[in-house]
Amino acid sequence: MSRALPKYNKRRVAIIGGAVAVALTGAVVVNTALAGESKSGATNAQTLAAGPGTIVCPDVASKLPAIPASAKAEVDRNLTLLQTQISEANTRLQNTVGQGGPNFVQNAILGPLKDKRVSTVNRIATAIGRTAAKPTGLDALAPCALNGGGAAAPATGNNGNNNAGNNGNAGNNANNGNAGNKGNNGNAGNNNAGNAGNAGAVGTITCPDVASQLPAVPASAQAEVDRNLALLQTQINEANTRLKNTVGQGGPNFVQNAILGPLQGKRESTIDRIAISIGRKGTKPQGLNVLAACTLNK
Repeated sequence: MSRALPKYNKRRVAIIGGAVAVALTGAVVVNTALAGESKSGATNAQTLAAGPGTIVCPDVASKLPAIPASAKAEVDRNLTLLQTQISEANTRLQNTVGQGGPNFVQNAILGPLKDKRVSTVNRIATAIGRTAAKPTGLDALAPCALNGGGAAAPATGNNGNNNAGNNGNAGNNANNGNAGNKGNNGNAGNNNAGNAGNAGAVGTITCPDVASQLPAVPASAQAEVDRNLALLQTQINEANTRLKNTVGQGGPNFVQNAILGPLQGKRESTIDRIAISIGRKGTKPQGLNVLAACTLNK
């Protein structure tokens, strides 16, 4: 004959049962997350074990048209790069918990990530467009959002993408300033070492000049080289603006992690495009990536 459990025993049984339920629920969640990571979905979510949330970006691969065989390798490289960019942004998110003000994640992580994704998706579109119909509107997939944990302004579609028509060149807001540069051997960015603007007490970001290190630019590559030289200057200007707007935020490594690091990543992509453009009709310049790193000059 069964005996009724004392009240305190009932309470202990309830607590133990609840703990088991929580443990099982956690296992289901983990298994579900791991299963989701093994297949491509609507987003390229990278999951962190920490609590600041995760950065989620729209999936690009599923939005592409048929990829010509001649473009497959380049497209695959850039799709992999998109994933790498998300992983790096999530690492930065985890390593900067508690830094900056309410707009830190948007200004220091999501904003630079969007810029990098704009460059990468436009390279994908350009690669496809060389031998097939060039896809348009892919830059709308560039903005990402912070999912859970922290706080950040949500991704708002294509606003502020600086693409001025999605011509396959990241940050084409500077394109219209290139008139007359033909024959000038890409001197649009020659004054990079000076870095106009933001000469206040916060200092300025100084980057090596790229234009002066280029070989002769083939006429067929001149326009593209000029666009990317102008983009290099735009990137410096934007970094200086961010430097000015985030004075006092973060710890001692804030400028390096949130401004100089992302700037170097963008410059590497832009410099690579310059080298590729020249290499299509001439000898591709080597070693230009050593010019990507910038410094804070106070």
